[in-house]
This record gives sequence, C-alpha cells and structure tokens, in this order.
Amino acid sequence: MRIGELSRRTGVSSRSLRYYEEQGLLTSSRSEAGQRHYSDAEVERVALIRQLFDAGLSSRVIAAVLPCVETPGDAGVVDEAFATMTRERNRIDAEIARLVEARDALDQVIAANNRHRSALARSA
Repeated sequence: MRIGELSRRTGVSSRSLRYYEEQGLLTSSRSEAGQRHYSDAEVERVALIRQLFDAGLSSRVIAAVLPCVETPGDAGVVDEAFATMTRERNRIDAEIARLVEARDALDQVIAANNRHRSALARSA
C-alpha cells in the first residue's frame, strides 16, 4: 500500500510516517518512481509505534525496543529491550514525582491566594 493508504488505515499523518521511516522505526520499499510502498504488517507496527510514543518514549528508545518485537526468540535482544523499558519506566516515575511536587507547590500558592482573596472580600 502507498503512504496515503497507510495513513488512512492508521490515522497517522503521512508526515509522521515519513518521520518514523527517517528514524528507522518503519520500512518501505520504493517503486521505480520513488513512491513508498508498505506491507499490511506495517499497520500493526504503526499502531505499536503510536502506543510507545503515547507512553512518552522517544524515537531513540522506540528504536531500541522494536527489535524485541521483531526477534522475540533472541534472548539478548529481549534482555536489552527489557532493560531499556525498565529505564524508561523509572524515568517516567521520576517525572511523575516531579510533577506531583510541582502540583503540590501550586496548590499551596492557590490556597494562600484564596485566603488572601477571602480576607479582601471580608474587609470590603
């Protein structure tokens, strides 16, 4: 299928599909005219790539994890992908902790502002 069809079937823009290919996440064959052609299997691969991007992984990390899907019987590939996914999970956990701290600090500022606003309203 051509890039437009893959885009329609996956809901991913042609621009993003080209980016995936530039990053080595997706492969295509080329016609004599230079048009990209994808196999039906690429629909599932694009869905997986989207899931991994939605989980906050970078294209570099996704490229490191995808070989696990392609060669699941290779213990070295599986171990490396597992280590990469574990590092990313830890990075996400740290980011969540940082965001919770930021939210808590903002809640304190909001509470102080509400007290100030209430005091102004009472004195008016």
